[in-house]
Amino acid sequence: MKTGWARFTHRAFEVGILLKGLDGLLELLGGGALLLTSQQAIRHAVAWLTRTELLDDPGDFVANHLVQLARHLSIGTQHFAGVYLIVHGAIKVGLVTGLLRGARGSYPAALVVLTTFIGYQCYRLAHGPSISLLLLTVTDVVVVLLIAREWRLRRHWSDPSSVDPQPRR
Repeated sequence: MKTGWARFTHRAFEVGILLKGLDGLLELLGGGALLLTSQQAIRHAVAWLTRTELLDDPGDFVANHLVQLARHLSIGTQHFAGVYLIVHGAIKVGLVTGLLRGARGSYPAALVVLTTFIGYQCYRLAHGPSISLLLLTVTDVVVVLLIAREWRLRRHWSDPSSVDPQPRR
């Protein structure tokens, strides 16, 4: 029988995995949009999104940064970012699908892949601090810890001498 803490961590695992899956889907969509959208359309969309903010505050850091980023976006960078997001998103969606189905090989694969992503994010943080990247990295670390815990529990449950406390749906 699961304790309150075990139920909480299992639910946290499920929520974390679902959020990773949603993140992966958004990356797939964003990558596809980058590959299918012209640079002129990107510049127009950024101008439209930042127009009101820049009218209210012409010195707005974020809005000005987005406008400059759109102006200087090269076709090579746009294509690299699109492909990167699609590959990154597809990997996440695949891992999340395996984890939610309880596929044994998904646990170690997810740990290796997410730990690699965390390493890259730490590298990026060392070269340019970013609050959003820091929050993403901390979230990924928590998800990795939850996956490791769930994997350890599943291996224990697969031991014939133990009782499966809750069969998978």
